[in-house]
Amino acid sequence: MKQLALDIGLATGPTLSRFFAGPNEAALQHLRLAAGVGSSNPASRSPVPTYIWGESGSGKSHLLNAVRQTLREQGDAVGWLDPSVGEPPEFDEAWSAVLMDDVHLYSTAQQAMAFNWFVNAISPASGSQRWVLAAGDLPPADLPLRDDLRSRLGWGHVFQLQLLGEPERRAVLRQEADARGVFLSDDVMDYMLNRFSRDLGSLMQLLDQLDAYALRAQRAITIPLLKAMLESE
Repeated sequence: MKQLALDIGLATGPTLSRFFAGPNEAALQHLRLAAGVGSSNPASRSPVPTYIWGESGSGKSHLLNAVRQTLREQGDAVGWLDPSVGEPPEFDEAWSAVLMDDVHLYSTAQQAMAFNWFVNAISPASGSQRWVLAAGDLPPADLPLRDDLRSRLGWGHVFQLQLLGEPERRAVLRQEADARGVFLSDDVMDYMLNRFSRDLGSLMQLLDQLDAYALRAQRAITIPLLKAMLESE
């Protein structure tokens, strides 16, 4: 059976409010507070660095993208670094936060820039300290990074994200389908959970592709439609 590429479904945009926390409620609430959600003074957020880690599909990239969107909606400029950024810019004093995703995959050059960003955020040339939020697949001590960067990523708050159980994955699928205005029958959901990669990222990718295919075909989402989509690829 065909495996779909790992991703976090972004078709309707990652938000903190739509992140299904399950066993990761403490991490979610920390990010909400740090990002100033519900605060009358978001600029007063704590500058203590935060690092979240967990297996692929646990929601790390969703959370970082959701935090980035939240900060932008507050009018904040943020620095963003992930393995796809080939030539990271120099630290910008206009940034109010630095977000670094998938740090375990950083090249030597990206590690050097990440360290530079971290130092400038914690000890800026002007203004107050900036918040650093980073994520990776491994705990800080096990990251295959240069020693000075690895140690700094573990300086502050560290949260491990747990993969969701099947009832929670079903709830997320239902929530995401509702957000798209589509109906997922129990049969379709059973088929998705039993025949494809069960991590949440892959399931969101599958739902995103299935929704788009159903719109093009102008048909309801059914098991035959899902099979037809896979045969067309």
